[in-house]
Amino acid sequence: MSKMEELLRQQEQIALAIEAEVIRSRDEAARGAAQGQYEMAVLMHFARGVPKNYPEAMKLYKLAAAQGHTGAQLNLGLMFENAQGASEDFVQALNWYKQAATHGNGEAQWRLGMLCEEGKGAKQDFQAAMQCYKMAAAHGLAEAQVAIGLMYENHRGVERDYAKAADWYKQAAAQGHLEAQTRLGQIYERGVDIKQDFAQAMHWFRSAADAGYTTAQLHVGLLYEHGQGVKEDVHEALRWFELAAAKGNADAQTKMGFMYSNGRGVKQDYHQAMDWYRLAAEKDHAGALSNLGFMYEHGQGVEEDESRALSYYARAAKKGDAYAIKNRDVLMAHRAEHEAHEAALEAHKAALEAHKPTK
Repeated sequence: MSKMEELLRQQEQIALAIEAEVIRSRDEAARGAAQGQYEMAVLMHFARGVPKNYPEAMKLYKLAAAQGHTGAQLNLGLMFENAQGASEDFVQALNWYKQAATHGNGEAQWRLGMLCEEGKGAKQDFQAAMQCYKMAAAHGLAEAQVAIGLMYENHRGVERDYAKAADWYKQAAAQGHLEAQTRLGQIYERGVDIKQDFAQAMHWFRSAADAGYTTAQLHVGLLYEHGQGVKEDVHEALRWFELAAAKGNADAQTKMGFMYSNGRGVKQDYHQAMDWYRLAAEKDHAGALSNLGFMYEHGQGVEEDESRALSYYARAAKKGDAYAIKNRDVLMAHRAEHEAHEAALEAHKAALEAHKPTK
């Protein structure tokens, strides 16, 4: 049997299995079984073997939810939160998540926590959010463990505590959660509330970077660039920056611009630098905007253009970029001085003309 024939056979088997699942779920739903109603709703909700049909999915979820099916209650919350089959309604979403959470559904507890934290469907309540997250985390839900870590890291309802944040990130990181691995690496990299450890930072960054997480790839590059936890290697740094930049990471695109602009690991190339900076600037990245301003101001890779330089500096300054603010102010002062000098020359010229003796 050829590879093509084997692939077709596998696809046919999958199609038959889906068809059988649809028939079984439809029969159980027709008998009023909550699990059958839920499964048929899932197939319609996510278009698995049947056409997507939000209204019918919602109807079946409600039938199953009325019988206490927590998965149906959870998915009703999702539909109201994401405006699927109904208008966006956080109050309804909160209500359905609460019902499922009360019966121990970990994902519902986590999602209920997010609504409480964000103040959607009810008044913002960090304490209630933390309580929900901890209930979900007790089920081992990595997303909830990350959410608790973020609350400690971002000082939301609790004192900022990077050590506690790290403890929660470790639990999620051990489950392969890429954001948790990256945030844990960043805490080790900064060394606030815990001992700075670049080797540990690199361990967690590499774990997430190897799985394609672009923020982690950026940080692996930074550690190689500065020789932290590994031997300094600008070429290896560049390789990691480019991996992240190619996937659209604006920080990495800005870093690629910097590497080309300064000839770090590559031959200096202002045109390549401009290309990378522009990609990041399209995402409104402050550093890229600021660096584009610098290149236009000094004619690096482009014709010198103070007006465009000021435009980029102004955009970056609005985002709080200190480098852009300083360069904008210096350039504006220089232009004002130049204009004042030109005005003085014109005035002097006019005065000379006025006092020129007549014949």
